[in-house]
Amino acid sequence: VQLQAFGGGLVQAGGSLRLSCAASGRTVSVDGMGWFRQAPGKEREFVAAISWRGPSQYYADSVKGRFAVSRDNAKNTVYLQMSSLKPEDTAVYYCAGSNRIYLTRDSVGYRYWGQGTLVTVSS
Repeated sequence: VQLQAFGGGLVQAGGSLRLSCAASGRTVSVDGMGWFRQAPGKEREFVAAISWRGPSQYYADSVKGRFAVSRDNAKNTVYLQMSSLKPEDTAVYYCAGSNRIYLTRDSVGYRYWGQGTLVTVSS
């Protein structure tokens, strides 16, 4: 499975961005998709996750109410709509695919990773 994330960029605080993650290859083996981010000097952290085939969605408390994860199964694409962005949202955002039955917030549960896309929020 190959994942390609794109859509990052520079945005002012309070603005919005939509990230996309396109999956290709043996996507039938993917049961869940997650978004993670890593800010400079910090560890990678969970942002959001969505089940490929069910209604499950998870969000980190820091983004709940501001970010929304969605999917388009026909396009094998997952989106992360980010609104009310804050400077502390600045990070490289990664999409990841999990073949675990249950959706997870733990990065260990994700087998496939995209290359990351940089989001910079200016104050």
